[in-house]
Amino acid sequence: MSTPAKPLPCPCGGPSIMRCCGPFIAGAEMPPTAEALMRSRYTAFVMRDEAYLRATWHPSTRPTEPIIDQNQKVQWLGLEIKSALRLRQRKADLPEQPNEDTVEFVARFKVHGRAHRLHEVSRFVREPDPAVGGKMRWFYVDGSFPE
Repeated sequence: MSTPAKPLPCPCGGPSIMRCCGPFIAGAEMPPTAEALMRSRYTAFVMRDEAYLRATWHPSTRPTEPIIDQNQKVQWLGLEIKSALRLRQRKADLPEQPNEDTVEFVARFKVHGRAHRLHEVSRFVREPDPAVGGKMRWFYVDGSFPE
């Protein structure tokens, strides 16, 4: 008797891609939080899914040139979430902006065998998306790079 195939882990660190970022990237569900969107965008980078990255990048800051360089061989090594701003705000009991959030993360990767790390504080907004019938959706806006 054969052993059932072990589910593929999600590149973002989740238990399985089908129970984590897969439904977002497939368009079956919308990420419910900015952090879930950030994780699914990392997974889309790993999968080289240009369409998902474009769909989840806010139109006001979305680049016109390709997001993924098809000629560059990138090996993604892992994602670490440092913080989500609203979580810190809740702890500090500050008023929230429910449609704005930030997520600080470190993504590790190799290009041509050389290791790199991307440390970013990403800004996200949640607003209606005409592409999906005006449903509320989180979008990546931009990021800053802490020292």
